Amino acid sequence: MDEDYINYKSGKGFAFLHYPFILQPHVKSIGLQFDNRINMSRSIDPFFVMMSGEYPYLKLVVKRSNIVEDALTHLEMVAEEDPGQLQRQLYVEFDGEEGVDEGGVQKEFFQLIIAELFNPNYAMFVDIEDTRQVWFNAQSFEVDHNYKLIGMLLGLAVYNNVILAIRFPTVLYQKLMGEAPDIRDLIQSHPLLGSSLQQLLDYPDTDVEDVFLLDYVASTTGLFGESITHELLEGGADTPVTSDNKHDFVAKYVDYVLNTSVSKQFDQFKKGFDMIAAHSPLKAWFRPEELEKLIVGSPKLDFKALEPVARYDNGYDADTDVVKWFWEVTHAMTDDDKSKLLAFSTGCGRAPVGGMGGDELYHRKKRRRF
Repeated sequence: MDEDYINYKSGKGFAFLHYPFILQPHVKSIGLQFDNRINMSRSIDPFFVMMSGEYPYLKLVVKRSNIVEDALTHLEMVAEEDPGQLQRQLYVEFDGEEGVDEGGVQKEFFQLIIAELFNPNYAMFVDIEDTRQVWFNAQSFEVDHNYKLIGMLLGLAVYNNVILAIRFPTVLYQKLMGEAPDIRDLIQSHPLLGSSLQQLLDYPDTDVEDVFLLDYVASTTGLFGESITHELLEGGADTPVTSDNKHDFVAKYVDYVLNTSVSKQFDQFKKGFDMIAAHSPLKAWFRPEELEKLIVGSPKLDFKALEPVARYDNGYDADTDVVKWFWEVTHAMTDDDKSKLLAFSTGCGRAPVGGMGGDELYHRKKRRRF
């Protein structure tokens, strides 16, 4: 991959990265890591390194009790004063706590701040009926900066190879990649609403107005559970949906739910994401569903793929009894318990884009208390 990436960047010689559609997502993720490291290196001032003897990370010092405000303040300041710092490796410290961030503190930071921002008390997102996913709250009282912060966190997670526990539908990643959503995406993201509109489109007879009794009005749920209506065109409340205009009605309804009603929130979210990702080949190499897997990982946990590539130290090997017992117990676990085990070991209960076989598992003589 290193030679292929060099050919890709120099334009000399053949490079598979010029044809990303033939590459598996985990292969492209390796190329992205090469690109990230190079961008990180370019953001470093050699004179600073020589004088200070320190590697200049993007350093965040946050209080646990004020994690959102501290992170937002610092990242906005960096973005305004020296945007190049956003391409450096993230280094996190919790104020008043000793410890070196070798990846664990960074992952804990992402876990804590994502959980806080998606807390229902913030009311930035609403649960989608009949799914375990969330969407932007069109009536949110939160300031735009918080949506921009979440977008920046997604970009930083990609840049630092961190999997996030977020529950957005795939259409969000399509929008980040500049793809316009349609009825198929609404069916995937909002199944009840999308399926109802599809039934309207599929209705074969001409008596649509009498059967469906619809006007050019969209209905959504407000911040406190109240019903909110929005006219999809001027005079929409007095414009019936007929067999002649039903396609136009559905197109406007989809556009309202997935675009215009949340444009203020999504635009800030995308702005934050692009502040990190705009200088990488992310959008050129990855499809929306691949970007989703890159950010949130895969729920498929194949520990049998991990076992052959696992490495051991401190005198352990694949023939050690305790290692054999470990794999025997692990393979018998439920999917939920496997996810918990992986979260305990790595900080995340989902597999990376390359699958479990791409990771290394180290067994150490170190007691942990539960």
